[in-house]
Amino acid sequence: MEPRIALLALLLSAALLSPSPTFAATPLPAPMLATRFHQVGDVAGWLVSEKLDGVRARWDGRRLLTRNGDPIDAPGWFTAGWPARAIEGELWIARGQFQRASDLVRALRRDEAGWRQVRFMAFDLPGDGAMFAQRAQHLRLLVAATNAPTLRAIAQTRVANRAKLDAQLRAVVAAGGEGLMLHRADGHYVGGRSDGLLKYKPVADAEARVIGYRPGQGKYAGQVGALLVEDAHGRRFALGSGLSDAERRQPPRPGQWVTYRYNGLTAKGTPRFARYLRVRTRD
Repeated sequence: MEPRIALLALLLSAALLSPSPTFAATPLPAPMLATRFHQVGDVAGWLVSEKLDGVRARWDGRRLLTRNGDPIDAPGWFTAGWPARAIEGELWIARGQFQRASDLVRALRRDEAGWRQVRFMAFDLPGDGAMFAQRAQHLRLLVAATNAPTLRAIAQTRVANRAKLDAQLRAVVAAGGEGLMLHRADGHYVGGRSDGLLKYKPVADAEARVIGYRPGQGKYAGQVGALLVEDAHGRRFALGSGLSDAERRQPPRPGQWVTYRYNGLTAKGTPRFARYLRVRTRD
């Protein structure tokens, strides 16, 4: 790297790490929420990353918060050395480990050993007024300069066309991932639902309310065989696939809303191949 470029990178890193005197008085903007993937024309104008199945969280420069602004009881060592800048990301353990991460965040008693497995996978700087391509670069520099083992930046890449995007989606799903996120490269951070942030997954997600249980049989005798649920349209069906042994012993309570996945609808209008994913969370 040329000395002049290296100096500029160092100065930018220092500026990002330096706390602003007015920062503490500046509230976080409302979180930017993704819409489902739709035809976007030239996909080369978007930055693509893996959609991690973690718990979305926000760092306000001093505290770790849920998406709704509730404090998260993370160990002090977990956020030690983090910059006094607003950062958005996912509290993530590994692919397929959402429930473990969620349990840690929601636990009444902090599990220090469990938190050792978690990383804060950062994907945006909500207080940065630049376009996303620049925000992503600023974020990479910020994380690198911080050099905290619990803080990482999610890789953002460009794809040349729709065929390559679909190939990347298939590769992520084959490896156990959920899907992809697309950020419009020239998009600014805007609170609320945005067409500048898309989620691209091979299956649909929906929600339903638990209204009862179907008893288990065989090795699941004495446990829950399936959840009986009702969706917002009044359709009732069972969710048995996807429940862990622990969830069969202690299933979601009647009245709770759960998220499930499915592949289209049957001739009767009920979800095809519906499988339980998780209890719906507001954070």
